[in-house]
Amino acid sequence: MRDESCAYCMIGEKDELVGAFGIPICELPASQLILFREQSHRGRCIVASRRHVDDISDLTEEESAAFMADVRRVAGALHRAFSPDKINFGAYGDTMHHLHFHLVPKYADDPFEFGDVFAMNPGRVTLTDAEYAALIDKISAALLRSRHDKGDRVNCQVFPDS
Repeated sequence: MRDESCAYCMIGEKDELVGAFGIPICELPASQLILFREQSHRGRCIVASRRHVDDISDLTEEESAAFMADVRRVAGALHRAFSPDKINFGAYGDTMHHLHFHLVPKYADDPFEFGDVFAMNPGRVTLTDAEYAALIDKISAALLRSRHDKGDRVNCQVFPDS
């Protein structure tokens, strides 16, 4: 099932929906990886289920395990790409009823909010197209160098024009 008003469901068809807050990077086995446009936390991404479900409990056990494996892969890639001091994981859905996790790298030298809950959209840092492309390249390369997957590589299918 998909919802034509849902930004995550319509990636590739109505890119202006996700484009309001993110840039699609690639498809993973159970999810889609999106770079969050607001980059107060360098490398912040969203991992969104490829299925339109409201909650992780709406997935089968196998689907849930695959989704969480994608979250783990992306977290590992963010650690390799940016060396954050910590990654915060946020799974909210009060207004966006499509299962997704925010992966928010946190840095101890950031006086804005290290040691506190991350702001959803603080509006502090936006980048140029070239800077977004460089972040996407760095994340994609780190995904392909996955060290947590028992030797198998993540098959990251890059979205067109990302």
